[in-house]
Amino acid sequence: MRFFPFFNPAPVVAVIRLHGTIGAATRGAGLSDAALAPLLSRAFRKGRPRAVALSLNSPGGSPVQSSLIAARIRRLAERHELPVHAFVEDVAASGGYWLATAADDIWVDDSSLVGSIGVIAASFGFSELIGRHGIERRVHTAGRSKSMLDPFRPETPEDVARLSRLMEPMHDAFKAQVSTRRGDRLDRNQDLFTGEIWTGRQAVDIGLADGIAHMEPKLRSLYGDKVRLRPYGVRRPFLRRLGLSAADVVDAFADRAIWPPAGAARPW
Repeated sequence: MRFFPFFNPAPVVAVIRLHGTIGAATRGAGLSDAALAPLLSRAFRKGRPRAVALSLNSPGGSPVQSSLIAARIRRLAERHELPVHAFVEDVAASGGYWLATAADDIWVDDSSLVGSIGVIAASFGFSELIGRHGIERRVHTAGRSKSMLDPFRPETPEDVARLSRLMEPMHDAFKAQVSTRRGDRLDRNQDLFTGEIWTGRQAVDIGLADGIAHMEPKLRSLYGDKVRLRPYGVRRPFLRRLGLSAADVVDAFADRAIWPPAGAARPW
């Protein structure tokens, strides 16, 4: 119908669902650059959309995957010359907020949780526990830093200093991303990079978000009442939608092979 000059089709906005933790693993409901690449390409290209909207609900995860996904969104937006709008649902924290900054504007609910612009490393220490039970930890390395932060050995100041040297550049990259994408909208009188989390309304006040709005009414106000929302999301495998995985099925067949039903002939 686009060949008829009198026909004016309803504008289309591609809606990309970015829900879940961010990491390199593609199993489950997580977000990774490899899993999202074909989906993002389709969303920006198929049906000539007027814009792309990101439906965001993520507590964060891998800083590398967050950077890769956000950079891919920006490349596609510039290549296809399309505006990108982010709509935060429950949370866009840490890497989730990194993804939000890939959009040209960020919209939140009053009670959304936004921010956590920082880097964290957490573990446990069991050195005294295993000592009390007479367990000896034996580790042999080629390279004196190879067993850094071994949870079964006492923590050393040198290990903590090494970890800090790893985390600081990651934090700097995160801060640069936010500063570049949000620019003058940020409240420069407040330190926004401490890892603190704000509610949606507070995030608007300090420039981490642009306003309080929900996706459908906001897109209708921007593109008209006849706008069509075309959803895109990572498809879960059929067996996983049933609560199973391929590994579960393989294990079940293996069990059947080793332990045939009662009364059946056994191969030994």
